[in-house]
Amino acid sequence: MYFEGIYTPVITPFNEDYSINYEAYAVHVQYLLDSGVQGLMIGGTTGEYYVESHEERVELLKIARQICGNKLQIIFGTGSVNPDASEKLAEDAAKHGADVLLLATPPYSLPTQYELAQHALRIDRAADLPIMLYNYPDRMGINMEAEFFDLVAGSSNICSIKESSGDINRLHMLANDYPDIQIACGMDDQALEFFAWGAKSWVCAGSNFLPTEHLALYNACVLENDFAKGRRIMAEMMPLMSVLEQGGKFIQSVKYGVTLDGRFSGQVRRPLLGLDAAEKDAMAQVVTTLKQNIALIAAEGK
Repeated sequence: MYFEGIYTPVITPFNEDYSINYEAYAVHVQYLLDSGVQGLMIGGTTGEYYVESHEERVELLKIARQICGNKLQIIFGTGSVNPDASEKLAEDAAKHGADVLLLATPPYSLPTQYELAQHALRIDRAADLPIMLYNYPDRMGINMEAEFFDLVAGSSNICSIKESSGDINRLHMLANDYPDIQIACGMDDQALEFFAWGAKSWVCAGSNFLPTEHLALYNACVLENDFAKGRRIMAEMMPLMSVLEQGGKFIQSVKYGVTLDGRFSGQVRRPLLGLDAAEKDAMAQVVTTLKQNIALIAAEGK
């Protein structure tokens, strides 16, 4: 399984009563399919999987698969505090058409590297699908370290990692010491560095509402090998990265971006709360400026 391009971790639109608006979700998935992204991630952090039931998560997968057919890769998140729940999600991923599992560290329990490896291998056996690992220590509590990679090396399904630690030394370690594991950028403000080190895929929440602009950076760096152009695009994206990565309201900002783009994104489920008026205004200004400036850069030479 090869990962190349922009992969959107899809939001989940919630109604005022916090039920899922499946109709709005279907509209959004169709928009992403039409936008040119290469894949979808269902049940990732941006989708608020941690406050969704098993049945809700599987239904979101089924809808996405029905809409996309075989036109996009679909990655399905198996993250849970309870490893048994992760195994059941993996089993249903195989039943309902997921192409790839997203396999994260169980949060809060702080397993050893050996325990984490055994967990990963159990999930692997539950579905026998290609696996994208998910390293996000700020939310999960630990890193996937060298011992872990060595222990799972015998699984041919483990073929990629979404690296979201923010530690650039991790990128160097993965690229140099584990070249058989494809690297997917999972830290938006480091996308340029990931591409420079050979990553060919980017799991980027901002592509929920700015797919064209995220594709522009991918195209410049990966397809055109034009890092001078890539730096200019990235410079225009950095104000958005500051809002998303350092603003403290990542999911809320992404969902408001979808609202600005004209689609229903709805509420966030508790414990999160929505943006206030000043935060919305700041987000709108950043998005407007970014779109205008990247469009000018992309138009050069055409």
